[in-house]
Amino acid sequence: MEGMINSNPVPVYTSNMSSFQEQDSYDSPTLIRREMSEDQGSAQLGRLSRDSPASSVDIMPRQLSQTSLKPPPLPPRGRRLTTTISPTPNSPSAYRVAIYLSPKSHNDNGMDSQHPALPLIDTPSERLARAGYVIRTVILTRSPHMIRDRKYHLRTYRRCLVGTEMVDWLMQQSSFVHSRNQAVGMWQALLEEGVVTHVCHEHQFKDKYLFYRFREDDLGIGTVPNNNEKKECEDELQDTLVTLAQISPDAMMRMILRKPPTERTVDDLEIIYEELLHIKALSHLSTMVKRELASVLKFESHQKAGTVLFNQGDEGKSWYIILRGSVNVVIYGKGVVCTLHEGDDFGKLALVNDAPRAASIVLREDNCHFLRVDKDDFNRILRDVEANTVRLKEHGQDVLVLEKILTDRGQDGLPTHYKYSVMAGTPEKMLEHLLEAHIDKFNESDTFVEDFLLTHVVFMPSNQLAPALLSHYHAEASQGTEQEMADYLQNNKRRVIHLVLQWITIAGDAFKEDPTIATFSENLYRNMLEDCRTHESLKEELSAFEKVFNTSANNSELETPKRPLQRKKSITGLTDMMRRLPKEGSICNDSVRGAKRKTIKPTDENIFKVYCADHTYTTLRLPMDTKASVIAHHAAEKLCIGSDLALCEVKSTGERVVIKDNEVGVTSTLSLNGRLFIASREHLDALTPLPEQEGPTQGTSMVFELMSTKEVAYQMTLYDWELLNCVHEYELIYHTFGRHKFGKITCNLEMLLRRFNEVQFWVVTEMCLTNTLGKRVQLLRKFIKIAAYCKEYKNMNCFFAIVMGLSNIAVSRLSQTWEKLPSKFKRMFAEFETTLDPSRNHRVYRLEVAKMQPPIIPFMPLLMKDMTFTHEGNKTYFDGLVNFEKMHMIASTIRTIKYCRSEPFSVEPPPAVKNVQEVRAYVRNLSVVDNQRTLTQYSHKLEPRRS
Repeated sequence: MEGMINSNPVPVYTSNMSSFQEQDSYDSPTLIRREMSEDQGSAQLGRLSRDSPASSVDIMPRQLSQTSLKPPPLPPRGRRLTTTISPTPNSPSAYRVAIYLSPKSHNDNGMDSQHPALPLIDTPSERLARAGYVIRTVILTRSPHMIRDRKYHLRTYRRCLVGTEMVDWLMQQSSFVHSRNQAVGMWQALLEEGVVTHVCHEHQFKDKYLFYRFREDDLGIGTVPNNNEKKECEDELQDTLVTLAQISPDAMMRMILRKPPTERTVDDLEIIYEELLHIKALSHLSTMVKRELASVLKFESHQKAGTVLFNQGDEGKSWYIILRGSVNVVIYGKGVVCTLHEGDDFGKLALVNDAPRAASIVLREDNCHFLRVDKDDFNRILRDVEANTVRLKEHGQDVLVLEKILTDRGQDGLPTHYKYSVMAGTPEKMLEHLLEAHIDKFNESDTFVEDFLLTHVVFMPSNQLAPALLSHYHAEASQGTEQEMADYLQNNKRRVIHLVLQWITIAGDAFKEDPTIATFSENLYRNMLEDCRTHESLKEELSAFEKVFNTSANNSELETPKRPLQRKKSITGLTDMMRRLPKEGSICNDSVRGAKRKTIKPTDENIFKVYCADHTYTTLRLPMDTKASVIAHHAAEKLCIGSDLALCEVKSTGERVVIKDNEVGVTSTLSLNGRLFIASREHLDALTPLPEQEGPTQGTSMVFELMSTKEVAYQMTLYDWELLNCVHEYELIYHTFGRHKFGKITCNLEMLLRRFNEVQFWVVTEMCLTNTLGKRVQLLRKFIKIAAYCKEYKNMNCFFAIVMGLSNIAVSRLSQTWEKLPSKFKRMFAEFETTLDPSRNHRVYRLEVAKMQPPIIPFMPLLMKDMTFTHEGNKTYFDGLVNFEKMHMIASTIRTIKYCRSEPFSVEPPPAVKNVQEVRAYVRNLSVVDNQRTLTQYSHKLEPRRS
């Protein structure tokens, strides 16, 4: 059976010391001893079992001199062999030889790793020690048969449990333990701190028939709990499981990282790779390098602050990435020059330059965790990267950089197939490569075409891409036979048409509404009609093109694609734009339940107010894409005020934000209760918020409590789904790189992001404006239930907003309210908080969403954080080439949105209620206080701070 028998037996000396007797060893620190005296005449071997106390070997001095001792074989991996010789207390003429097997420790350079089955720390933390005690007590109460003596291969293992049974038990105790893998992670979190141990200290926690013990039983100090302890632990169990669920993803990651690289599975490598995607020190590395790193990274931990990882002047042996904790960088004569934190790296320079360490690294806090890449692996990866990099040059300059990636191996394990991924290049050369090597070869794993079309606005906007495509359409072969030249011409035209059709599919309305593209489409269509007369094989492409543009080619005259029908310019007021939906259209074919929202277009006209310092105002009516400088000009003319004016947002807190002159879509970027002001740049300090910006002074709980909880959640999800569907993928790029750089609006995306803040502050506002304790408890229950329904509807954006609202300090400090909340709802909220856990870049949330099927409304602030992280951590250009690795990462995040919207919203609505329209109007017109200081003051009035 796996793991029960040690494959590295430790030798024990026989009585004549001339040979070794094989003896099964502990995998925990062990002392093997045997005592012999002159009276005994021969040594008595005390046979050791893994569960017996340690014994010793005492050897007479003359025996030592008469016998030639052979050095023992090397100890098992992760252990070190220590031998000491000392007089025995019973006989001065005898000596004791003690052979210790102890955990391998780190040397000065941290090059040795701890055995992965051993705890990371010597003493468990108080929190996890208590968690282990609670679980052990509850197991002894509910399932006492699980902890018992067990026999295997004629050996008895005292007071132990079986791994599979432990996983089964944990899944039965709580609904939020969703999978066996999650349960394994929870047990592993206890094993990492020594609260639970493998009986032989050979294995991490596994969902297998392996034996484990609680720390108390391993030390022989386990007791039977009394009734009071049982009741106390029963009450604590759910909170304990929530705690373990929060830390289990990190424990699973460390468990994988502590495995020897050769033992990592394909799934393990994929999990490590996903982790590396969110480490800022690695953000600039290519996909291939990150995957290579996943296979060689080693885990290293140090317990005590002040530990020196390496000294200035030491040989560089490793590159480190901080996984948890922080370190000080110390230089002789200068002291601490800087502090590095989670996600930072150090030690790479010495490896790159093959030079001594330029500084010393000292741990700044206890329990620091690192990822380590050793020098040999580092150099091999660099060599592999260079060997697998193909550079195309023109006129002595790089124009395209490709990365050779292994895609398949033969039965003999040797590489058989490769693909070439674009790392960097000039826009023109990448387009040429795309047309020649990718457009006609469909491969699900090859996303180059889609990534190019999703991100081209960054490096090759439409006014450059469209002419380049026309140029390729008309390109002719410079040499070859007449037939070869004709084939080249025809295939070239076909490839361009196929790319344009894909562009239309990906860009959608943005393709048809762009004037540059409209002109390009007309020219391309004319050319296609003309070419079909000589190249009949292009008629299929022409038909597809006509179908997209709803055109017809029945007559022989040249026709142009019909432009999209021009809608009348919509007129949108600021309040309406932010809070209301148009009533025409229908979603889910249900005219009673909701209406389809229209996408905000750049040409849509918007009615809004601009205020002066004395709170007088003027009303303007301008297109959505009007620049801030134009808005300021129109406002100044109507208000008859001086020059050198600035447009400024004044928030409800009194904060003033000057808006740049080249900003577009200004009204959609305002905070919840923000207003536009105009003033001279010298007098911006005189601007004060309007009284109406303070928000409501009375809650709506009287109305809100009469609404069906499920209907509220459903209507909120409908609204969020409409907002999500209005967002174009390009808006994510415009928002991340800067709207002003593209001159494009991001109003639809801003509305969705604004909605998150609106729901969050709505929850806080309603809680803080409900004066009666009993009503507040009811309201708290209702919000938790709404959050549960939103999660059920896969509306993670609204779910996060509600939970974060309830976690706001103005609500979380209402201790009297939370104390009266039924335990069932406390457990629900605790489970929600585990999903909210931000550690490891919201790993719990990401794992949960990965299991969902569309339609999904994702947590948008996190998605935008991913976009910003990728943008700021990677250069867009280097050496005059587009960094297409960055474009791959940007496109990957955008694909998340595409996937979430890939299926129509078809959630079964709740049972019909009379006030559906009232509920719908309520959730789309939330009135909130967005001033945190005001909300905190309301909270202190409800429940003053206890002395």
